[in-house]
Parts: sequence; structure tokens; C-alpha cells
Amino acid sequence: MATIQQTQQHIRQSIQEAYPEPEAGAIAQRLLQHVLQKSRLELSLKQQEEVEPAQEESINEAIKRLQEHEPIQYVLQEAHFYGLDLYVDKRVLIPRPETEELVDLIVKEHQGQRELQILDVCTGSGCIPIALATNLNTEKVYGLEVSDGALEVAEINAAKYNLSIRWLHQDVFEPLQSVAPASLDIITSNPPYVLELEKEQMRENVLEYEPHLALFVLNTDPLKYYKRIAALAHNLLKEGRGLYFEINERYGQEVKQLVLDNGFSRAEVVQDLYGKDRIVKALK
Repeated sequence: MATIQQTQQHIRQSIQEAYPEPEAGAIAQRLLQHVLQKSRLELSLKQQEEVEPAQEESINEAIKRLQEHEPIQYVLQEAHFYGLDLYVDKRVLIPRPETEELVDLIVKEHQGQRELQILDVCTGSGCIPIALATNLNTEKVYGLEVSDGALEVAEINAAKYNLSIRWLHQDVFEPLQSVAPASLDIITSNPPYVLELEKEQMRENVLEYEPHLALFVLNTDPLKYYKRIAALAHNLLKEGRGLYFEINERYGQEVKQLVLDNGFSRAEVVQDLYGKDRIVKALK
């Protein structure tokens, strides 16, 4: 039987064509932690411990999928997001660090407030409403999503954390009757915002595996979701309450102006950790 150290090296070497270093090393570490159910520290201290045959078989099956460029999150059916371990599969986008920044901004701006009512539009895995419900004092939290499969994933994640989020299965472009006008404190959305023309810049593991419905928007109407959600938000938010968008870095000023044109009194573009325009927040 191979040791943990030997197995880790085997994973790294086997997936380097699909995932070059240092990413291969990080993936090998994560795969071992998941399969062996050990922390990073335990793996480090037990390098000479032998890997059981059944565990080795699971690791080799995962390697085959990784060699086909499948993301590690889908292989493990797990994504880490804002302190949560969420279930993910090919029906939903893998939650991104930029979306964690969106959640963090909202949490910091609403800490200590009570009985918040929140709507997340294009909710996918449910990562945004689940993280907000976990970290804020909420009365009602809604997640709106058109995809049946995505909502099934969101429900799994909410059940894991014992959260009673109200999932709304509908197209955002249809009339929304489940939420009362002027009843919400926060509306969030990370809608599809990658242009079709940006596909050639994207990695194979994203293009081949993640749902295009949740990723891409037509080059001819890149702000279609923002227009609709801004109009919806102006009707559903209480006075003085906030709308928060994750955006394509190309369109920070355009989304800001669009929000102002929809009757919001203030709007601001917020940059992410890499200095890119990534969030637009606005007050009704």
C-alpha cells in the first residue's frame, strides 16, 4: 500500500496536464483531506501512514475525472463558501471568491440589524441566501431561480444548515407575485454576466462542465438581468434599503447608471480584492 506522501505525489503528477502547479498541489491536498477525512495538519504529520485500498480506489476514480478537466468541486460534490461546506454538482455554478466578497460586504453593513427580509435573484446553489441567513438576523429569506435542478441543490444546502428559506421557482422576467411590494430590506443578485465573446478566454473546466444558462448573456444585451432586477428591486425594497449586484468588470459604471435611472437615490461601484469593478450597491 502507498503512503499518504506517495499518494499525494501520485495525484499531483497524474493531473498536471489538466491542472498545472501550484494548482495540482492544492487539488491533491483537498482530495486527500476529503477521502481520508483528515485535516491539513493531520496529513502533514502522518505522511508515512498507509492509504487503505478502498480509499486508494476512490482517489484513482477522482484522478480520472480530474484528468478530464472536471473541477474538483464537482468531483467531491463540495464547495467551500463563506465558512460553509455546500453541496454542488453540474446543475449549479461553483461559488466564487468574488461572491464571498459580495456576501461579506452585505454582512458587515447589516450586522446587528434584526428581522431582515432578503431576496436573492438567480440563486443557483443558494450560496448567497444561505450565507446571509447564517450570518444575519433574518425574518424571511427568499431565493429565486428558474432552473429545477439548481433549486434542488439549493434545497439540499438549506436543509443541511436547517434553514427555512423560501425558494421561488420562476423566471425573473415573469411577474413576481410571491413577495409583497416595499417589504424587503436587501435584494442581491449574481446573475449571468459573462459575454458570449468572452468564452474563448475561459478555461476548459468551466466551459465543459459548468451550466451555461447561469454563466452567459448575449453580447447584444449584456445588462438585461440588471435592468429587470433593478426595476423589480425598486418596487420590492423598503425606502432606504439596499440592492447589491455582482457584475462583469466591464460594466461597473453602466450598471451604476442603470440603477440610478431606475429611481435609486445612491449607487456605488465597489472593487474586488484584485482591484476590478465587481459589485454595485444602491439605496432606494
